[in-house]
Amino acid sequence: MDTKPERGPLVIVGGAEDRDGECLVLREFVRLAGGMKAYIAVMTAATSMPEEVGGDYIRIFERLGAERVDVVRTESRKDAEQEDALRVIEQATGIFFTGGDQSRIVDFIKGTLLDKAIHRRHEEGVVIGGTSAGAAMMPDEMIVGGASVSNPTVDAVQLGPGMGFLPGIAIDQHFAQRGRLGRLLAALVQKPAVLGIGIDEDTAIIVKGDEFRVVGQGAITVVDETSATYNNLEGLLIDEAIALCNVKLHILPNGYGFNLKTHQPIL
Repeated sequence: MDTKPERGPLVIVGGAEDRDGECLVLREFVRLAGGMKAYIAVMTAATSMPEEVGGDYIRIFERLGAERVDVVRTESRKDAEQEDALRVIEQATGIFFTGGDQSRIVDFIKGTLLDKAIHRRHEEGVVIGGTSAGAAMMPDEMIVGGASVSNPTVDAVQLGPGMGFLPGIAIDQHFAQRGRLGRLLAALVQKPAVLGIGIDEDTAIIVKGDEFRVVGQGAITVVDETSATYNNLEGLLIDEAIALCNVKLHILPNGYGFNLKTHQPIL
């Protein structure tokens, strides 16, 4: 009897990952993509400098031992319907989204033939990675932008449709470095999700099934709203402070993990 292939891992990077030294995060992505047999597709939709950024990742992934690296440039929705782009995705063993502006990824790719091909390949077992903007786009509803604030307000965050690789989760990146706890809390209260994940720079979560583990130099902040007993969102004006009571917070450095189904840390 045929068995359905297991969905591929996700490597979700908080941005500013090491590209010149040991490259712990990117090394793990290459390993999951097949190591020295890896064929990596670099998605540059988020950046306004696709040639420069794409060339940088070609250099990095080849230095880490990938057999082949190709850049898929999508600077319009028309690009996301091209046969050459689809052919690369069909052959790739790993697909990596660069940083830039996450809205560009959605604008240029979501709902296209390329989008459908990437999701199908992920269902077939191909690893999907993304850094910074490439991390932000992972949920079904993503953080588009907002202010770095200590105390959350309704207008501290702007939300929009994401790419849906990790649904039901709120994700923010450059987390500790840019003080984004307030905007993650604001996002979590306003969207249909109970779990928020803040990812530090040069740090990633590697999601396999219902669990993730942490790789990198920083930490992961997990905000669990399932135990919350109160918020004052109803009736608030846009610039007024959000109150939120009895929320759980987990700080997880390299080597730790978390179960997304049970909401329990893995020590």
